[in-house]
Amino acid sequence: MKIFDYSFLQDGHLPVSLINLTAGIYSLKTAAHFRKSEHQTIYTELEHIARLQSVKSSNAIEGIITSDQRIVEIVNQNSAPLNHDEAEIAGYRDALNIIHNNYTQLDFRQRDILNLHRVLMSYAGDEFSGQYKKDDNVILEIDHHGQRRVRFRPTPAAETPATMEQLELAYLDAKDNPRTNQLLLIPCVILDFLSIHPFRDGNGRMSRLLSLLLLYKNGFDVGQYISFEEQINKNKAAYYEALRQSSQGWAENANNYDPFIKNFISTLYICYQELDKRFAVIGDKRITKKGRVEATVLNSLVPISKSEIQKILPDVSTSTIEAVLGEMVRDGKITRLAMGRNARYIRL
Repeated sequence: MKIFDYSFLQDGHLPVSLINLTAGIYSLKTAAHFRKSEHQTIYTELEHIARLQSVKSSNAIEGIITSDQRIVEIVNQNSAPLNHDEAEIAGYRDALNIIHNNYTQLDFRQRDILNLHRVLMSYAGDEFSGQYKKDDNVILEIDHHGQRRVRFRPTPAAETPATMEQLELAYLDAKDNPRTNQLLLIPCVILDFLSIHPFRDGNGRMSRLLSLLLLYKNGFDVGQYISFEEQINKNKAAYYEALRQSSQGWAENANNYDPFIKNFISTLYICYQELDKRFAVIGDKRITKKGRVEATVLNSLVPISKSEIQKILPDVSTSTIEAVLGEMVRDGKITRLAMGRNARYIRL
């Protein structure tokens, strides 16, 4: 049976690169904490946007898609799901809401994991929702010739309940050890969960839900305001490569967690950087949407487009951005380069 040993995460055993990366995360986390009380309205708007992006991206990673308009309607509960994909999306919405609203009462325990899976699969009508797999499963990959091969053999179904129990106990033990780096413990537990692959369906989405749960419980709540799942989806190839590398030799207790840890922590760092960008243009007093758009353009060293501004300020509508840019051009603060879709703006 797989042995879960996280003693390598104790102080003094970590590479300098990871120590520096985690230090950067803690620094950005502290800044975000102080801003939250001062700019609650902005955080509330970012939270709404992040939920939409999280529901969309986590499902898109698994090939479960619908239109952006339908995502909005489903997440806002303005419409019932119309097909199987939308049923899967609605399930993720509900499971994500449980984590956002109740993470303090949840933990990496089998009862909570099984309940989250039941909610995740509730709309899709899966008869095995909230239950571990009954049959063995394999993870396949297809080469450039279209040939399938087994990339990884997860834990057999007969051993899954006992293995999940061992994973739960190992996590709780490491969590209570003051010498264990709690942030780096999270990706290790998630890798082990994925390697067990305890469910017939929904393992990838469950791994992302559990990632958020453990991050929130450890005070890393950036995923509420910048979609962690969207960043994974944007760099999906790197994520799967890290997963492949770290799962090699897993069943034989010979795997290397480092690639997956680095990918996970780097993704978290990107989220904090993205959150920081939203406020880097604000200053102490310029907290209006108009002021933020103005500062974004005026602080840019290169010509910037409307779409680039909206990526930096996703809570500001396109119409507001267009209105502010037009006013700035008329006032002579900036100049417009090119027209139409190629338009860029730069300070004079």
